[in-house]
Amino acid sequence: MNNTDMKRLKIIMMGPCLEEKGGMGKVSKLILENTCKSIEIRHISTWNGKRSSQYLASYVKVFLQAVINFLIQLIQGKVDLVHLHLSEKGSFIRKSILILIAWAFHKPIILHTHGAEFHIFYNQLSTPLKKIVNFILKQCTYVIVLSESWKQFYIKNCHLSEDRVILLYNPVSIPSQIPNRSNSPLLNFVFLGKIDQRKGIYDLLKAFATLPIQQQNQVNLILAGTGEDEQARQLAKTLGIEKNVQFPGWINERQRDNLLAKAHVFLLPSYQEGLPMALLEAMSWELPCITTPVGGIPEVITDGETGLLVEPGNIEQLATTICSLTTDESLRLRLGKAARNQVKCFDIKIYNQSLFKLYWAAFQQNQKSNTVSVEPISNSINTEKLVEK
Repeated sequence: MNNTDMKRLKIIMMGPCLEEKGGMGKVSKLILENTCKSIEIRHISTWNGKRSSQYLASYVKVFLQAVINFLIQLIQGKVDLVHLHLSEKGSFIRKSILILIAWAFHKPIILHTHGAEFHIFYNQLSTPLKKIVNFILKQCTYVIVLSESWKQFYIKNCHLSEDRVILLYNPVSIPSQIPNRSNSPLLNFVFLGKIDQRKGIYDLLKAFATLPIQQQNQVNLILAGTGEDEQARQLAKTLGIEKNVQFPGWINERQRDNLLAKAHVFLLPSYQEGLPMALLEAMSWELPCITTPVGGIPEVITDGETGLLVEPGNIEQLATTICSLTTDESLRLRLGKAARNQVKCFDIKIYNQSLFKLYWAAFQQNQKSNTVSVEPISNSINTEKLVEK
């Protein structure tokens, strides 16, 4: 049956607020901004993006309001499918409640996993708790994962059937024009994300401090984000590199695009990742990227071809790699062009076509009619599929 012959599908999407300073908020906004006529998506925030304990009251209030709103929509018959965005820990508890509610109303559920540290959270659980987690996950019609490595984790550890774990790489909005980055006397090396140890911020500062003074003075190191700002500033001061390092704090989408347009290299020396949106955004801006082979990153970055990979925590290797991109303009330009070509297939328009087919597949499966085929869309990553069934 053709989608155009069907009713308009009503989706409830639930996750952090759209202003959340992370990948889930970005992905949700991109999906919502690029929806189609046959799909109606209503977003309900389950978390306000606040992490401190001082926000506990508002945190609970937001979630309770989300549950009430969700129940009203279900009772009024305004829900055909539920799309939930998941990280780990508290997010899993919140989504478990919502999964059970949706299951009680016999609604198909798509669980969209984002958490870079879900495996750590899962492995620390007792065996009985792991069984509860597995039971919750099995109530979902499909589980979307961001990389092949995460797909294998959910199949092997959570005992999900392979046909219910769908690999869907994160989307990105591809800029139409790219600035000329040739013959730049001063280079902007940019980081976007949470300022903390997991993202490798302290390793980055230490590596930069080992560069020869001449190379340090060629580079403006810009660390945009929030988190352990003061600790990072203090380390930069201790290392004597504070005049070369900027901390603009959290930046909005317009500021992000302006920053990436003026950048020459993107840095993300993380210890744990899913498939970071900041990396894909930098690649779409034709930036050469220095990052680590964790999570889904090796599935989009081939070392020496579409970026440069260093081992997490290897400060000497990180410094050497930074040095190579500081001194070799041809390498910067070549890697940047290859990076942009690599992520063109992740364009949000292609992504939404695949996601919406998955919506219809889940809906029709729930209706016990012929399942709509989730047609895979090819991309350039080792002949893998953007969507797999």
